[in-house]
Amino acid sequence: MLSYFLLAVGMALLLFGGELLVRGAVGLAEKLAIPPLIIGLTIVSFGTSAPELFISVGAVLDDAGGIALGNVVGSNITNVMLVLGLPAMTMAIICNEKGIGKNLLVLLAVTIIFMGMLAKGTLIRLDGMILLGILALFLYDQFCAARNARACTNTTPDYHDEVSSVPTNSWVIAGLLVVGIAALPIGAEITIVAATKIAKTWHVSDEVIGLTVVALGTSLPELSTTLMAAIRKSSSVALGNIVGSNIFNIAAIMGLTVVIKPIEVSNHVISLDMWAMLVSTILLVLLAHYKQVLNFRKGLMMTIAYCVYVYLAFVF
Repeated sequence: MLSYFLLAVGMALLLFGGELLVRGAVGLAEKLAIPPLIIGLTIVSFGTSAPELFISVGAVLDDAGGIALGNVVGSNITNVMLVLGLPAMTMAIICNEKGIGKNLLVLLAVTIIFMGMLAKGTLIRLDGMILLGILALFLYDQFCAARNARACTNTTPDYHDEVSSVPTNSWVIAGLLVVGIAALPIGAEITIVAATKIAKTWHVSDEVIGLTVVALGTSLPELSTTLMAAIRKSSSVALGNIVGSNIFNIAAIMGLTVVIKPIEVSNHVISLDMWAMLVSTILLVLLAHYKQVLNFRKGLMMTIAYCVYVYLAFVF
């Protein structure tokens, strides 16, 4: 029971630390007069992925590469099947955001490239550098697109869907940064230790815990954001949040993690999990391409499909 309690505490610290770090970093960026465009594309994007980043880097440094890999693959599956499925059961989500087509193709391409790397059986530093190179190209393209859109509309990009309130007091900003930076590594270490002990208790691999329990925990921010976006009938935020998060999970988090230390890929990931990731990605592309309305029935089917996947992850 202590391991489950520690897992909950670790997850809470990750979510709490990530939220404080983002708010503090954005407050600091605004004080330094950094353009909102740069804040949205870099600080907010990386900051909201901080829990996954600290989990993956901490896991690989603790020789628990299975948790690091499972966290990324599992999060991408969870983000589509559960993070879209559950909110759709509350309020219909219309997948018709304009201009998202290119980003969906980027997500599909980076997913296929990542699968090719996984199929080799080992993720090496060269793979990580390739993923980080893709991330750099993606960020540059996003910057150019956002700058052009701003020039045409003469409006300032708004990133406050992800950041609810931004501090202006210097002491508050400093406090948020210090507490956030301290909470993230502590939360990551507690989560990794607890998850590893739970895996041994259940007689399953680290990857399975990373794919299910840890991935679900680190996807909670996306779930809450998407749920609120669905309630506000802001489908573009719901869909765009998931697409961007999944690209960052592979290109940024997995890229940086593998550059730090290579990871062995288990047969479980190669034979089941990476294919589940591909299927969920293709489903997301089809939903957006055909401008589908995710209603209660479709959301329920996606949620059930996710539960089936979790069951297979434990018994396969």
